[in-house]
Amino acid sequence: MKMYQLSRTQILPVPLTVAWDFFSDPRNLAAITPPDMGFVITSPVPERTHAGMVVTYAVSPFGGLRLPWVTEITHCAEPSLFVDEQRFGPYRFWHHQHHFLEVSGGVEMRDIVHYILPFGIIGRLSAPVVAKRLKAIFDYRRDTLAVRFAALSRGA
Repeated sequence: MKMYQLSRTQILPVPLTVAWDFFSDPRNLAAITPPDMGFVITSPVPERTHAGMVVTYAVSPFGGLRLPWVTEITHCAEPSLFVDEQRFGPYRFWHHQHHFLEVSGGVEMRDIVHYILPFGIIGRLSAPVVAKRLKAIFDYRRDTLAVRFAALSRGA
């Protein structure tokens, strides 16, 4: 069983409270997910993330294949960190850390994702395809956040 990691860091030109308010509202996840993933929250969600919160989604990570995904927020330390872990979904293991640190010029946001693919050797053989897709998802997220928070920092 091989564990893979994706790590991304981005500076957002907004105060920590603005970044936290956006990311701690689970309803905003759809806005930073590529449209071709067909991401839909399928459970009621509160306006703020909290430890123990369980959220269900439907996603289409590859083509038209529609999959359920259940995550739990296992850690939440406002306004600096929250962790979501897959309880049921497309991965054998998914652990996503969201870190927020106030820095000169805004907030450093860091994502650290550890994941294990299902299906043994078949999963390992598909690892380059999955890594490429995750990179594209996080590239979309980076670009969308850059536009969104640049507009907010200009007061638009």
